[in-house]
Amino acid sequence: MSDKQTVEVSADDLPLHCPTPNSALWNQHPRVFLDVLKTGEVVCPYCSTKYVFKGEAPKGHH
Repeated sequence: MSDKQTVEVSADDLPLHCPTPNSALWNQHPRVFLDVLKTGEVVCPYCSTKYVFKGEAPKGHH
């Protein structure tokens, strides 16, 4: 069984960091900011959660 998860994020979630504010206390690790706009997806180096960007990028980001 895999404990990795995929989370969809949008422009409202930027700047993206992991763990997110709604993460359970037992699932915390040092906060790391992740650049999901560069390729449309990014994996957290601590917990391996995969974040996938959905929707339009904010103005000034390509």
